[in-house]
Amino acid sequence: MKFTLVICLVALASAAPDKDAHTLVDERSDSGDGNFHYNFETSNGIAAEKTGTPGSEGQSNMKGSFRFTLPDGTPAEVTYIADENGYQPSSDLLPVPPALPPHVHELLRIAEDQRARGITFEK
Repeated sequence: MKFTLVICLVALASAAPDKDAHTLVDERSDSGDGNFHYNFETSNGIAAEKTGTPGSEGQSNMKGSFRFTLPDGTPAEVTYIADENGYQPSSDLLPVPPALPPHVHELLRIAEDQRARGITFEK
């Protein structure tokens, strides 16, 4: 959640100052049982949408997106899921790790085989 807040603040700071910006869309609904929906958009291209549902472990599961315009005029968008598996953002703006070397796949296969046969190692 802190990451989302930081990204939103960066988006606001990155957006060209627009004192004349106004709200185009502001939709909010909350059923009171953990289900909610939130959607807003401004005239300067800042927008966010989020839907929440109760999670299996007492948390709120959320799915949403936010977008803004970078200083060079490029549109930026981040979609995300936040649930019992953590915050999972997706965007062309996020760095992508390099592919694993081929030998790592073989080591993972060997480790899985060992676990299946009950082989363990002490730490």
